[in-house]
This record gives sequence, C-alpha cells and structure tokens, in this order.
Amino acid sequence: MSSSRDQASENSQRQIFLFFILIFCPIVVILAFVLWYIPYVGLSNIHASLPWILALLFGILVSFFVGGALTMLFTIITGRDLFFNRRLRGLVIRILLPVISLMAKPFGISKDRVRQSFIEINNELVKVEAPKVKPEEILLLLPHCLQFHECEVRITGNVFNCKRCGRCKIKDLVELARITGVQISIATGGTLARKIVVEKRPKVIIGVACERDLSSGIQDTYPIPVYGILNRRPNGPCFDTDVDLQRVRGALESFMIGQ
Repeated sequence: MSSSRDQASENSQRQIFLFFILIFCPIVVILAFVLWYIPYVGLSNIHASLPWILALLFGILVSFFVGGALTMLFTIITGRDLFFNRRLRGLVIRILLPVISLMAKPFGISKDRVRQSFIEINNELVKVEAPKVKPEEILLLLPHCLQFHECEVRITGNVFNCKRCGRCKIKDLVELARITGVQISIATGGTLARKIVVEKRPKVIIGVACERDLSSGIQDTYPIPVYGILNRRPNGPCFDTDVDLQRVRGALESFMIGQ
C-alpha cells in the first residue's frame, strides 16, 4: 500500500516538471519570433539578407531547445536509451531547472515542489542512461541527519564506526552496503559530499537527502549519474530524518551487474 502511494506521489511530482517543459517550448518559440521580428524592420534597411540570417540563427536556437525538451519527453515516456541522454540530463540540470523554477513562481508552486519534480525527472533519465556497474563502483551517499541526534559515535569519517544500536536507519544502511558490496559515506554538506565523490570516484551515485541538497548535488556531480531519494522528515528538516530502505535497496539493485 505504501509502495503504491509512493509511486503515485512520484508520478505527481514528475508531472509538474513535464507540464512546465510543455509550457517552456511555445515560450521559446514566441520569444524567438519577437526577438527576430523587432529588428527585422531595421535590419532589412542595412542589408536585405540580414533578417533571414537572423531568422536562421533563431531557428537553430529554437530547434535545439524545443528538440531537446521533446526528445527528453520521448525518452521518459518510452524508456529508450538514446545516445545523447547525458546531454539531455545536462540540459535539464543546467538550463531547465533554473528556468522552470522562475516560471513556477507566478503559479504559486514552491521551489521544493519544483525540485521534487526535477529529481524524479532526473531519476527517469538516469535509469535510462546509467549502465549496470560493479557494486564497488556505486556510492551510497547519505546525509548526517539520518543519525540519531543523541548518538555520540562519529560516523562522518567512517560510517562503519556505527555501533548498530538500531535507534536510526544508519544500522540498516550499513548492513545493506556490507551485503551488497557498494561504497557508503555520510556527508554533512555539499563541500564534503563533493570531496567524497572525488575520492571514491563512483560511476553511479545513490543519493539520499532533502530537495535542496539533492538538487544541488545532482548539479555539482554532473555528468556522474545521481539517482536521488528524498529523505523523510517526521521531526522537521535536518533532525532525526528517515528513509525508505526498500527504495534504497531497489535503487542499488537496479544499477548493479547481475541483478
């Protein structure tokens, strides 16, 4: 039952980003036409060919953005692996996320909802693009807030220092990493997370965090594929958070060779 609710929630979040992609396409077309038409009157007085040269340039620009957006929709809907999927992820990460965040503001849609939708879209593209790899080439990157707040054991340097008391999910995640053979680390922020990625050199990252940290992490580590899983915050942000172990296990298995 919980799995069905989670799937429905993921679909709902995904639809937000797809909706704004569909709005983004005609806006680009209209904007390009306006920017071309305004100087058209003056450029023709300079040289008769200049308006058409400008139209060609705008046509190429429109084709790039609209073509990329529509190709991304096709990839997500069909699940087909296209040879430029990595570039599509780059388009989403570097251009569409900030643009759609601005577009969503007048609609009263919060940044976190846009980020949630972005994470789900990114996950779809990662599932299509990322190859199956050896367990040791996968990094399970976790936030420090998953650790019980009264725990005195330092696990940021070595998560295997965990005493397995069972008061938080770190115990289960460490055991999952031990069984599967994947790398596992705890990060207290973006700077440490980037340092861990550089040191571990994974081919695929399974990241657990809040909307803001996951979105920035996906952007910072591109082109490494990052599959994002939102943490649960029953006690508020950054305090004794939780995570769906089944989803973490499923994500790990989907990228491991032999699974």
